[in-house]
Amino acid sequence: MKQLGSYIDHTLLKATATKDDIIQLCNEAKQYQFQSVCVNSCYASLALKELKNSEVKVCCVIGFPLGAMSTLAKVAETKQAIKDGADEIDMVLNIGLLKSKDFDAVWKDIEAVKKSMPNNTLKVILETCYLEELEIIKASELAIQSGADFIKTSTGFGTGGATIHDVNLMKSVAKGQVKIKASGGIKDYKTALEYINLGVERLGTSSGIAIVTGETSTDNNY
Repeated sequence: MKQLGSYIDHTLLKATATKDDIIQLCNEAKQYQFQSVCVNSCYASLALKELKNSEVKVCCVIGFPLGAMSTLAKVAETKQAIKDGADEIDMVLNIGLLKSKDFDAVWKDIEAVKKSMPNNTLKVILETCYLEELEIIKASELAIQSGADFIKTSTGFGTGGATIHDVNLMKSVAKGQVKIKASGGIKDYKTALEYINLGVERLGTSSGIAIVTGETSTDNNY
């Protein structure tokens, strides 16, 4: 197994996150050698500055947390985030359109974002807590069809986070074509290891330090 920290997107997405909080997040990511920091797009340039001369990537969320804004808005936010220093983008698919069975609109939404960032990693958030099994399967297929590099379980802002069952469903569709990111509710080493052993390539969590130090986080976020 790779070093545990390299699986972790060290995450801070709450509305009250300050500049000082983001700077602390970046310093922690450097200290524990996390794969990336995951922040709202307004902090992309600050994160880039703080992570200069490190291996830690900048990841930004797009269309977060509802996925319900226009495709044009998602594309514009993506382009700005990349311009400001984001290496990776985690976008929320349009859940309402998926549930409406407007599958063309869902994949065109994802595809438009991917086309605006062809050389960067795109993770598509399915928000599995709101989806039936068949919807998780269909969402995974649409994301893969649209050029996603990862399919991701959750925003951490829904009614639930990652589950082993949902990840197994996603894995059955991915079949190695894309990678899987589990996020939401992963707060300790044991849980993190369960997902890694399933084949998950990335973990989204605000409890990264607790995970790599073998503690259990009391953080209520993500």
